[in-house]
Amino acid sequence: MAIDKIISASITDGTIATADIADGAVTSVKTTGVGGANTPAFFAYKVGGNQVVSDATGTKVTFDTEAYDTANAFSSSKFTVPSGQAGKYYFYGAVNLDGGTYDRLNVVIIYLYKNGTIVSNWRTNFRSNPIYYIEPHFTDTLDLAVGDYIEVYGYVDVVSGTPSINGNGDGRHMTQFGGFKIIE
Repeated sequence: MAIDKIISASITDGTIATADIADGAVTSVKTTGVGGANTPAFFAYKVGGNQVVSDATGTKVTFDTEAYDTANAFSSSKFTVPSGQAGKYYFYGAVNLDGGTYDRLNVVIIYLYKNGTIVSNWRTNFRSNPIYYIEPHFTDTLDLAVGDYIEVYGYVDVVSGTPSINGNGDGRHMTQFGGFKIIE
């Protein structure tokens, strides 16, 4: 039995290369990447003082520090999809919502906005037993086009007093927002 076709394969630096060899001649070569960088990607957080907000009003969360931003796409507390980077994105974060003192926090909501419109929200109701503060986490996956932008808003309803969205200077990143493009 004669061998009339050989397929050769190699893996180098996360790339798989295959070659079909028939009758001593290479008939095709295919290269496929493995893995990827999940970019663009960013992570921002609030270090500075507390952001005082109006009671029972959705307020854009401000982030004053960036840990990284691979495409310079995070600015003015929002992520904007850069040119050539449309696709599916994963977003995550946490927002520290504060009632001002004990037994005042009724309802909190975190909103994710896309192009100025709410696309997701996470709500917690404490009306039967108000608390001091909470730091809910959120995640979402969105299909985005070039130029789409994503922002985080917080809503704090208190019994009385002045609510806030808290940052922390000790590096704990109580209020944070990050995201990255999903490899498709």
